[in-house]
Amino acid sequence: MIVIISPAKTLEFEKTIPYDKYTVPQWLSDTQKLVDILKKKTPEELATLMGISKDLAALNHRRYQEWKTPFTPKNARQAIFTFNGPVYHGFDFFAYKQPEFERLQNSVRIISGLHGLLRPFDLIQAYRLDMDTPFANPAGNDLYSFWKQKITDSLNKECKDVLVNCASKEYEEAVDFDQLKCKVIHMVFKNLKNGKYQVIGILAKKARGMFADFIVRNNIQKIEDLKKFDRGKYVFDPKSSDDSHFIFLKKE
Repeated sequence: MIVIISPAKTLEFEKTIPYDKYTVPQWLSDTQKLVDILKKKTPEELATLMGISKDLAALNHRRYQEWKTPFTPKNARQAIFTFNGPVYHGFDFFAYKQPEFERLQNSVRIISGLHGLLRPFDLIQAYRLDMDTPFANPAGNDLYSFWKQKITDSLNKECKDVLVNCASKEYEEAVDFDQLKCKVIHMVFKNLKNGKYQVIGILAKKARGMFADFIVRNNIQKIEDLKKFDRGKYVFDPKSSDDSHFIFLKKE
């Protein structure tokens, strides 16, 4: 069982990490092609391209000027401990033992605008590049054209039975689900607002992280066991779910 999740804009390079093993991203040569283009852009051009403030553009301009390989623990950090958004707050890494860390590496994949597809312990350096950035590159006018086939082919090789989609819309669109040979189940988390259940961005992000953590910690292998997720007061709703979309409602 493979779980896909989104990255995060916020990065963390200071906190203590609970596990020191690491790997290197599989497509660094492709990433380098994107970095070479980004290095040539001014802070002003990055601000326009990414729709960010001048300060953030200056920060990311500096990041790309300093970006270099090879990646080592001295100049990079494992992706799963570096991304610091709501998805990653759903994990409890300090409760993990060796078997959980091994399952984490084997079962979780992070879709990335700069790296395509990351394993949890792949080293990364500081960057910002959202998957939906309208970024012209050697493969086309956006990052989907650059990464989609590579990501889809890689997931086809790795996923033997079930792919659990816990990625946001921006990142799930980097996968051609029609090409996948394994069964795909999309996870949807809804909260009650104004009298009806709906997806609320930041809450759904944290729930996706909790769900990925639930799969790893419990070594989930069967589809039926996915329905047992009950963290954060979320409960599987059979009435609104179907074979490919599992809906979880938060009970207040």
